[in-house]
Amino acid sequence: MRPFTIAVAGKGGTGKTTLAALLVEELRRHGTVLAVDADPNCNLGEALGMEVERTIGQLRDEVLERIADLPPGVPKDQILELGLHECLVEDEGVDLLVMGHGEGPKCYCMVNHVLRRVIQTLKGNYRYVVLDNEAGMEHLSRRTTQDVDVLLVVAEPTPVSLRSARRIAGIAAELKLRVGKKYLVLNRVTGGLSPEIRGMMEETGLPLLGEIPYDPGVEELSREGQPLSGLPSSAPARRAVAEMLAQLFQERRNDGR
Repeated sequence: MRPFTIAVAGKGGTGKTTLAALLVEELRRHGTVLAVDADPNCNLGEALGMEVERTIGQLRDEVLERIADLPPGVPKDQILELGLHECLVEDEGVDLLVMGHGEGPKCYCMVNHVLRRVIQTLKGNYRYVVLDNEAGMEHLSRRTTQDVDVLLVVAEPTPVSLRSARRIAGIAAELKLRVGKKYLVLNRVTGGLSPEIRGMMEETGLPLLGEIPYDPGVEELSREGQPLSGLPSSAPARRAVAEMLAQLFQERRNDGR
């Protein structure tokens, strides 16, 4: 069965990686998860308590440096694919793949082609896939990942954040990505929302999947450099994410998938 794939996007600082980590923590209770950190800041591993020793960005550089030295006939794609599997960080119920730094001045056309193919192959080994994308949807614009069931655009209840969410939604539409459904997720909500904020939420063109209340437990774990697995299931943020996933699962059942 094809894995259920959720991509998370949003302006930097909106809690995008926190949402991705909480999604992984909830989903690993239901089946195996492939977590892909496509943000150059590489914070998903820390949020999950998984130590990353090698990123795909580092692997790309190594392969590109060695291409000229490889004898004729050596399949470069195969060398890269073997290295990609070495980049996987394994934990109970979840494996993590970290993309690392951006492309830089070199041409990575061949490498990105292999990355797309290998990630598509890896996805078949998992029940769920969670993609933590870099701000601005740049990772998706390179088509490194495709066939996303749900795109969650994270925003805080502020004009600046919601304007950014609207732009990201527009980019996703312009790129004509193979995305099933798109939703807005409001993060760090405190109290009621003003009519201005509600109006700007509607202007994003994204239906609201849910609101994540401000949770001091999340802030404390982040401040101490501790993984979000330490957040109890009764915590407001975890409850909110669990409710959103329950809604997505119900919609998936209604769609017969």
